Amino acid sequence: MEVINKIGRRKTAVARIYMTPGKGEIQVNGRDYKEYFPFEVHQIVLQQPFSTINGGGSYDVKVNVRGGGITGQAEAVRMAISRALVEYNGEFRPALKKEGFLTRDPRMVERKKYGRRKARRRFQFSKR
Repeated sequence: MEVINKIGRRKTAVARIYMTPGKGEIQVNGRDYKEYFPFEVHQIVLQQPFSTINGGGSYDVKVNVRGGGITGQAEAVRMAISRALVEYNGEFRPALKKEGFLTRDPRMVERKKYGRRKARRRFQFSKR
């Protein structure tokens, strides 16, 4: 039984996955993914790579994810699953690439600048 190990990132979230052929169970940090991601939107994000290739129930996935928020973590897991599917079968690559699941989203939080309230927000201006 072959174990595929891949990593996915989004903002500051990092997801490491271990994928094996199986029944379709997804465990995130030792819990079921529906328990870890209670919102349906994030559960759908996790399932997107499988629904794109029409093979959702044939892989068991163990995920370790840390950093970032819940949405960033879900999208990091999606990227890692997509990369693992491509390694498992190269024919999946065009479909997953077309959906943009293999592309690392480069957008990060802009740092706060001195003399500003946030990264771009200025303090309130008072003329008098």
